[in-house]
Amino acid sequence: MELNTKEILKKKILDAQEMVRDYEMHAKNVQDEEVADLFRTFAEESGYQARKLQEMLKKIDKK
Repeated sequence: MELNTKEILKKKILDAQEMVRDYEMHAKNVQDEEVADLFRTFAEESGYQARKLQEMLKKIDKK
């Protein structure tokens, strides 16, 4: 089964959102503060990716 562009974007948005949740959860559960900070940074970066993908999906929906 081949996915079209909108389906791929939707899937990657969900993937990025899941990564945000995972990194945030891990940041709360690890003992090493440096690792926790790194996970929080990764959560922010994944959030940024999710937002950019969402913007692209909205742009495609308007076409």
